[in-house]
Amino acid sequence: MTTVAAPALPTENAVEDALMRSIRIPPRPSLLVDLQRELAAPDPSPRQIARIIANDVGMSGALLKLANSPFFGAARKAKSVEQAINFLGINQCAALLTGLLARQAIDGKDADLSAFWEISARRAQALVFTSRKLRVAPPDIAHTFGLFCDIGVPLLMNRFADYTDTYERACNDPHGVFTAIEDERYSTNHAAIGCLLARNWGLSPDVSWAILHHHDYRVLEDAATDDAIRSLVALSLLAEKGIQRLHNHSTSYEWEKGGASACRHLGLTEDETEDLLDELNETFHTER
Repeated sequence: MTTVAAPALPTENAVEDALMRSIRIPPRPSLLVDLQRELAAPDPSPRQIARIIANDVGMSGALLKLANSPFFGAARKAKSVEQAINFLGINQCAALLTGLLARQAIDGKDADLSAFWEISARRAQALVFTSRKLRVAPPDIAHTFGLFCDIGVPLLMNRFADYTDTYERACNDPHGVFTAIEDERYSTNHAAIGCLLARNWGLSPDVSWAILHHHDYRVLEDAATDDAIRSLVALSLLAEKGIQRLHNHSTSYEWEKGGASACRHLGLTEDETEDLLDELNETFHTER
């Protein structure tokens, strides 16, 4: 798969640069550092990776629960972390663990983030499902992107007392670009902050680029943008539509803004899109 280098985030002036520095980006967890070091070895050892994960009992249990989810399609149930790694593969287990570490590292101060993490998990599941069905992105990359594409939201909630109002305004704007509404008020947005965190955590360049552009649907029609990035953005729109359907919401403004472009990029007809969304919805209900 072709990848591009992670972008340097542009800052137009010193004020914007200072603002970016004022938003606390959680440092890369030490467990993730150890995991990435092993993954970078010439021949990564599933046993060694299992030992790294086993140092955190909570992580081990959560990883097993996720690995045995129907979204990951394992033919057998894993009874140990090492079995989960062998069944699903090193990269997929690393993606699952990275998401768990993100949830552990980011708190919402006085805000309850349970709904945010639930939607993030659903999005990640949907991206794994659709990436496998359409064979347009590695499932582990799709999963990581799904979890991290909105990771800037709780960071901006912690920085700005009125961010929840801005977020609601952006969610309910049928025409405006989501991140432009944030930029207007804060001179930054959750996509830029999320990209910065992804880079600091050593995630795939495809993930950091896709996070940066996941509300900029112009990239779906831009042949100069790497195909891997465009595919992730397109899959995120399918996931958005699927989540809205799960919650019985008839309208998805983001889908209305970019859904047609996403389907064109993915080569999906209207009927094929509906069939895929129906399958996704069935899988969501199986998970419940």
